[in-house]
Amino acid sequence: MLQPKKTKFRREQKGRMKGNSQRGNQLAFGSFGLKNLENCWLTAQQIEAARQAISRRMNREGQIWIRVFPAKPITKKPLSTRMGKGKGDPQGFVCPITPGRILFEAEGVSLEIAREAMRLASHKLPVATKFIVRRDYVE
Repeated sequence: MLQPKKTKFRREQKGRMKGNSQRGNQLAFGSFGLKNLENCWLTAQQIEAARQAISRRMNREGQIWIRVFPAKPITKKPLSTRMGKGKGDPQGFVCPITPGRILFEAEGVSLEIAREAMRLASHKLPVATKFIVRRDYVE
């Protein structure tokens, strides 16, 4: 599971997600990518499930790049706890993503296999996504 080795603070405020992604919105490594179309918090478990779906479909061929990292700690209070008494304990980590963000990139496989792998990965994610291909890609 992806998570930071060390954080400066154990708890973080929620923050707001508005507007489109200003960084990480272009293909940087591979020829194929999976682009996000909605605001969302991606959990470490969702990212790992999508990664496994991609690598299984690609038969461990080619290369995969994960372009998001869950570095934001999420807290939760126990069930049947009254209001107040401070913030809850950290439960896991998420990555806040805005529309336009590239989530995964792939290289070294055919267009059909990459398209199918990204389709399987998108079923593991709670957001609408879009398959993209590098502009100068030739088969």
